[in-house]
Amino acid sequence: MQQFLWTVDRLSTGFGKLCAWAVVGLTLLISWEVFSRYVLNTPHAWVLDAQIMLYGLLFMTAGAYTLAKNGHVRGDVLYGFFEPRTQASIDLALYIVFFLPGIVALTWAGWTFANDSLAIREQTFNADPLPIYPFKFVVPVAGAMLLLQGLVEILRCVICLKTGVWPTREEDVEEVDVDKLKEMVHVKDSDIESLDRLISQKGGQP
Repeated sequence: MQQFLWTVDRLSTGFGKLCAWAVVGLTLLISWEVFSRYVLNTPHAWVLDAQIMLYGLLFMTAGAYTLAKNGHVRGDVLYGFFEPRTQASIDLALYIVFFLPGIVALTWAGWTFANDSLAIREQTFNADPLPIYPFKFVVPVAGAMLLLQGLVEILRCVICLKTGVWPTREEDVEEVDVDKLKEMVHVKDSDIESLDRLISQKGGQP
């Protein structure tokens, strides 16, 4: 079971990292358009629509990756003090009541809208139109990825309810916390306390 959870986590992570390369394209596109508009005096009508599509791609596809890393915003004022089983009970209820209906509706509606857009070969409304229907298929794909990751998170809740411990997650490029930083530089809490006492004895001067 743990291997299955990690496999889906890797899939969500890989999907998110692949789509994150759109940041590079978005940066280059904006830089080129600024140069073209203000230096060459040749603006392009389609660039704004392309920027919106690339930003939408980033926004939509980040959901599954962030959920795999447990990085979505949560009110931790009380949640962090609960026992793991209590946390899992709350998460499971919220996933069933809010997450599943919302994401299923998003994926279903996104698939319908994308196919309708494809049927009419929908384009943007400007002097240089761009096709919209390829971008609209991002919605059901991102929804399906988020739904898959959500089902894995529900499994994690069930496992935690049975065992009383949250299943582990694979590590990724994360912000280095204080404990990890101490391990990297081989510093112990006792060393920091000794340094604090020494500074205090010297009147606050290091």
